Amino acid sequence: MDDGLSVKRRSRWQTLGALVASLAVVGAGVFWWVVTPPPIGTSGRVLPEVADPALIARGKYVAELGDCVACHTQHGGTPMAGGRPLETPFGVLYSTNITPDRQTGIGGYSFGAFDRAMRQGVTADGTHMYPAMPYPSYAKLTPDDMFALYVYLMKAVEPVAAPNQPSEIAFPFNLRWSLAFWNTVFLDDRPFVADASKDEVWNRGAYLVQGLGHCGACHTPRGLGFQEVAMSEKGPNGGQFVAGAKVEEWNAINLRGLWTVDDTVELLKTGQNRFATVSGSMTEVIHNSTQNFTDTDLRAIATYLKSLPSDHPFEGLPPKADQSVPQAMFSTRGGLAYAQFCADCHRLDGAGVAQVFPPLAANPTVAAKDASTLVHITLTGWKTARTEAHPRVYTMPGFARLADDEIAEILTFVRASWGAGAGAVSPAEVKKARAALDPKADTSTFVTPRIADILKETNADQLIRGMRLNTETHTLLPGNVGNVLNCTSCHLNGGTVADGSPYVGVSAFFPSYGARAGRVITLEERINGCFQRSMNGKPLAKDGDDMKAMVAYFDWMKRETKPEDKVEGRGIGKIDRNIKPDPENGKQIYAAQCAVCHGANGEGLTDATGKYVYPPLWGDRSFNIGAGMARTYTAAAFAKRNMPIGFHEKFPLGQGGLSDQEAVDVAEYFSHMPRPDFAPKVKDWPKGDKPADARY
Repeated sequence: MDDGLSVKRRSRWQTLGALVASLAVVGAGVFWWVVTPPPIGTSGRVLPEVADPALIARGKYVAELGDCVACHTQHGGTPMAGGRPLETPFGVLYSTNITPDRQTGIGGYSFGAFDRAMRQGVTADGTHMYPAMPYPSYAKLTPDDMFALYVYLMKAVEPVAAPNQPSEIAFPFNLRWSLAFWNTVFLDDRPFVADASKDEVWNRGAYLVQGLGHCGACHTPRGLGFQEVAMSEKGPNGGQFVAGAKVEEWNAINLRGLWTVDDTVELLKTGQNRFATVSGSMTEVIHNSTQNFTDTDLRAIATYLKSLPSDHPFEGLPPKADQSVPQAMFSTRGGLAYAQFCADCHRLDGAGVAQVFPPLAANPTVAAKDASTLVHITLTGWKTARTEAHPRVYTMPGFARLADDEIAEILTFVRASWGAGAGAVSPAEVKKARAALDPKADTSTFVTPRIADILKETNADQLIRGMRLNTETHTLLPGNVGNVLNCTSCHLNGGTVADGSPYVGVSAFFPSYGARAGRVITLEERINGCFQRSMNGKPLAKDGDDMKAMVAYFDWMKRETKPEDKVEGRGIGKIDRNIKPDPENGKQIYAAQCAVCHGANGEGLTDATGKYVYPPLWGDRSFNIGAGMARTYTAAAFAKRNMPIGFHEKFPLGQGGLSDQEAVDVAEYFSHMPRPDFAPKVKDWPKGDKPADARY
């Protein structure tokens, strides 16, 4: 359910079987004359002059169950007016206008013609549709549901004059008459028949999954004719129904018996549950379709899927709240790369962030035998579904900037750590997917240090300690940290993000003059300044092992930087100090953009065990009044370029996105909230030049 299958790619797969069958027909010189049987259940049914509102409401619901709007609406277009391009290996199809316009839509269809189109894939004028339209599934509709859908489309959808675009399918695959052969061999156009041995809930779920939901179109393997090998759980191939399938560069996961009924209901209603978050076109399915289902229907679907025998490695094993950090995290290239690029959202323990970023532990996509979806998402990115329960969309940027071997190392580590024995991912798999997907890589000239390269150094253990002291500061140095912040709270991804106060080249500029101290200071003094101010704690011993490890980590990132060099992406950038802050607007921005991670009252975010995930922005457990982040324009510059994360598709955290005014407003709001004092503040700026936005 979090397979990420796109409408275009789903259509490619469905259409390919029909096209291959067409080729076989033409190549063999076989001509089929098909006498179409009478439509099912259409006798005596005509479109009423005035439709019963209850019948229209039922038809609207049937359209939502079938997700008609997804394919029949082009991006930014009028709903149901068609025009969405559906790519196939042999050219492009365009979805048709199904509004009741008589010239360009279906306004001239009788119910019999509509029923035939839905069950047999044949239009009113006798043209065969490609099975990009999942009529083999829609054939299972009851006559009453079919009629309700017909009445809704004819009476409640506004007619739109939008001519259908001709397909761009090359010869001989454009000979649609030959699709009759495919139908003759593979199509069962009879309505759903209930299983008398099962109860009403199970049968309702089977009807929705097999029919309107057309789940098998993506999640069932295909046969030699590229037909779904099973349309239900019955028959010789019934065990493969919705058992997962590879569709181009996606892996549609096995839906059989996957989760508890409650877990499946939650995912279909909200787009996420404790195991996973949907991605790709499943976000459209959730947004347009399943979030609108009744709870009764959702439970029916979940009950049916749960009844199907499965071999999921996580069946009955919910993710633990107290996941431990894998031992390989800090001893392998994949683990260190994960810690750098992935842990801020998915956490070191793979637990994710509840209702924001999905867990990796017990996630079926991570454990799938086929890693295609993981590779696809890593290369191209991901977005959550917009639902009533979760109206804000969170994103993961694509990591196409990383090399094939780097992505393979990360995903191999992820699968080894949380995939229940799932196999490694090879660089060749990533290379193949990259060639097929052609993802757009970040074009920044900032050279992101690869923390995994630390393993090549002779002092690797010391450097890894220095890195961890940056990313796990309050956990590893409780005697020196007086709150719950880490260095990486301000120096993103271990100090490797452009404009996120990176450490790249920094040690080359020390010793240097510090205006706040009024004298030349060393790198060690600058580090201890952070411990005393941002961490509201105590300084490290300047000659101690921990300070040496931190300095060594900084020096490793210095590379060839010289004191006179200009390092791109250094610091956090500037912001216009002439912008006048509006703290009331800042309060609203904070509630909309910041509270989900930092708490409605600035208290930070904790996980189920009470460990801090994201830090407090004010109060006793936050930075003190002497910290740079307690100043409006410093905080605004940082927020503009680095907060919120998961906001768009910028590498590597989807960070930034506020306007200058918004950044100043929200910085004014949170920087002036109550926080600890800093007694030595009286010694700051002894030579003057105190910033106007200083809190003291």
